[in-house]
Amino acid sequence: MGAIEDIYEDLDTDDVSLEEFREAVESKVEQMGGLADEETAAMLIAHEVDDGEVNGIADIEPEMDEVKFIAKVTSVGDVRTFERDDDEQPEGRVVNVEVADETGSVRVSLWDEQAEAASDELEVGQVLRVKGRPKDGYNGVEVSVDQLEVDDDEEVDVQVQDEYAVADLSLGISDVNLVGEVLSTEAVRTFDRDDGSEGKVSNLVLGDETGRVRVTLWDEQAETALDLDPGEVVEVVDGYVRERDGSLELHVGDRGAVDPVDADVAFEPDSTPIEDLELDDVADIAGVVRSADPKRTFDRDDGSEGQVRNVRVQDDTGDIRVAMWGDKADLDIGPGDEVAFVDVEIQDGWQDDIEASAGWQASVIQLAEGATDQSGGDDASQGLGAFAGDDDSDDAEDARSADDGAAKTNGQRPGDAEDVEFTGVVVQAQDPVILDDGEETMSVDTDADVTLGQEVTVRGSLQDGRLQADELR
Repeated sequence: MGAIEDIYEDLDTDDVSLEEFREAVESKVEQMGGLADEETAAMLIAHEVDDGEVNGIADIEPEMDEVKFIAKVTSVGDVRTFERDDDEQPEGRVVNVEVADETGSVRVSLWDEQAEAASDELEVGQVLRVKGRPKDGYNGVEVSVDQLEVDDDEEVDVQVQDEYAVADLSLGISDVNLVGEVLSTEAVRTFDRDDGSEGKVSNLVLGDETGRVRVTLWDEQAETALDLDPGEVVEVVDGYVRERDGSLELHVGDRGAVDPVDADVAFEPDSTPIEDLELDDVADIAGVVRSADPKRTFDRDDGSEGQVRNVRVQDDTGDIRVAMWGDKADLDIGPGDEVAFVDVEIQDGWQDDIEASAGWQASVIQLAEGATDQSGGDDASQGLGAFAGDDDSDDAEDARSADDGAAKTNGQRPGDAEDVEFTGVVVQAQDPVILDDGEETMSVDTDADVTLGQEVTVRGSLQDGRLQADELR
């Protein structure tokens, strides 16, 4: 085998036959007037043939003159007609095909005769060899196809299915139908596009039994978020998966929709135990709100006004302060509510403690009663395993034996059998009742009926770390 054949074999392409490659080499030698021999000319032609090859769809940029890639068909659109300013061919035809590989997805457009053939012959799941010209499209980069062929021998690891669960989502898939529970919604925001037009975007978070995903709604679909309430079950139709800051998101554009449906879907939070949180983590946490501060407003450096509200959240392993910024500060969340905080940043807090920051990228999800129960036992009270009424548990013993640190009266810490008054929120309604004032907890012996989250004031005597209630209001 000669040098020309060796170079041709290294091309690994079906676009150019060996005979066509030989003719191109001879033409290149003649063109260069003897300045290059056949081997040098063959290398130059090989470089020209290879030009445009990309490692994956994620590498395609609209500035490229031409690209070649292999991808799997994930959806085939309908043929659309349009009018041209061309007397010979006044009516044009186009069909859009969504294709994907392991790195991402892209829309490819086929025109006129190619459009008719694609509509008749292409099927979801086929692997294609594509050659075309990238450009900026309405929903990102698109490729206008020059050449396309089906390759039955190539494999592309992209799963294509009719219905998806959150756990099934992966980068590169489109035409996604997914049913989930609305966990939270956000306001519609506007922005200016490069062409001067105004765009709209909103976000919501959906969850199912396998996980949760942030959904981004564009333009006409953005207003949909305003009509949805947490707890509703909806179906996303014709969504597509994108990556943002290392996380997968489901996007819904002009072809898609989000519609309420009658279905049973139960989101199960997969949260990090509070005791395992570390500085600089981005984590999901879930627990019961122990206390909630009033909303505070402040002035930013740019003169705008911001707002924040702090709550303290507890699970079976510990508690942490969570700062809710912006619109999240207006959420109706109070003591006794069970809440999941998704994608919060763990930062330095007050007195060398850590705290969680729920900023724009985070979601605050109110959960059904009992959703944060991690103890698995029948005696658990609303998921507060750390406050469970098991007299033999270490935590309960600690609460009972908090002698001089468990109550306050007129700024003094009383001893045993001294009359005290304590005001706090009910964080355990069973025997013993446990109150929390945001700084410390108090175990109370009482026959009064109280409810989780209720704020009460107790007067009585402190004995062996427990407040024996004489009066409760």
